[in-house]
Amino acid sequence: MRARLIFIVVAILLVAGFAAQNWPEFNRSTPLSFGLILAEAPLGLILLGLLVLTLTFFLISSAAQESRHLLEHRRYTKALEAQRDLADKAEASRFTDLRQHIDTNLRDNRQRDGITSTDFEKSMLQSQRDLRSQLEQMNQTLATRMGELESRIDSRLERAGPVDVSHRPVVDVPPRDRVKV
Repeated sequence: MRARLIFIVVAILLVAGFAAQNWPEFNRSTPLSFGLILAEAPLGLILLGLLVLTLTFFLISSAAQESRHLLEHRRYTKALEAQRDLADKAEASRFTDLRQHIDTNLRDNRQRDGITSTDFEKSMLQSQRDLRSQLEQMNQTLATRMGELESRIDSRLERAGPVDVSHRPVVDVPPRDRVKV
C-alpha cells in the first residue's frame, strides 16, 4: 500500500510539472471531433481533466476496497477471538472433567482396597516408629560392642607393659564420647 501511494504521488507531481511547463499549449484551442459534433476546445485541458477524473475514481475505489478489507478483517478477528474463547472454555472443561474423573477413580480404588487416607497415615506412622526402634536397638548394640572392644584393647595394653614412646611425638587425643541413645 505504501509503495502504491508513493508511486501515485510521484506520478501526480510529474504530470503537474509537465502541465505547468507547457501551460500555454494546454490552453490553446484546437478543433476536436466528438463523433457527430465538431467543436473547438483546448485538447490539453480536456486530457488533463480526464486524467484527474480517472485518478479520482481510482482513489475512491481504492479507499472503498481498503475499507471493505478492514471491515472484513475486523469481522474475521472477532470470529477468531470467539472461536479461541470457545476452545479455551472447552479445554478448561476437559481439564475439570479429567480432574473429577481422576478423583473419582482414586476414591473408588481406596474404597475397593479398604484403605482410607487416615489408615494410610496410621500405617506410615507405625512404620516410622518401628524403624526408629530398630535404629535404637542397632545403636545400643554398636555402643555395647565398641565398649567391649575398648576394654579388650585396654587389657591387652596393660599386659604388654609400658611402651617407650620417647621417639614418637606426643599427641593429645580427647576421649571419644559414647553415642547416646
